[in-house]
Amino acid sequence: MYDNLRRAVLHRLDVLERAVDHADPSTLLPLARTELDRLVTGWRRLLRSHGADESGRCAACSRGILARRRPCPVWRLAHQQLLDEGPPHRARRRFLRAR
Repeated sequence: MYDNLRRAVLHRLDVLERAVDHADPSTLLPLARTELDRLVTGWRRLLRSHGADESGRCAACSRGILARRRPCPVWRLAHQQLLDEGPPHRARRRFLRAR
C-alpha cells in the first residue's frame, strides 16, 4: 500500500514539474490555479495536524520524554519552502523522483 501511494504522489510531482518546465502559458495558468489551491489546502491541513498541544509540543511529533517544543520539523519545512529565499527553486526540487 505505502509503495503504491508513494509512487502515485511522486508521479504526480513529476507531471507537475514537467508542466512547469514545458507547458505553454495557456495550459500552465489554469493548472497553476488549481494546483496552488490544492497545495494551500494541503499545507493548511498538514500544519493543523502538527499544531501545539497544551504543553506547546507538536501534537503529531511529540512522543515520550524526548519530545521537542514547536516548531516541529514539519513547521520548519513549511517555513523553508514557503518563506525562505534559499536556493533557486530548480536547485531545491530535484531530490525526490518517482521510480
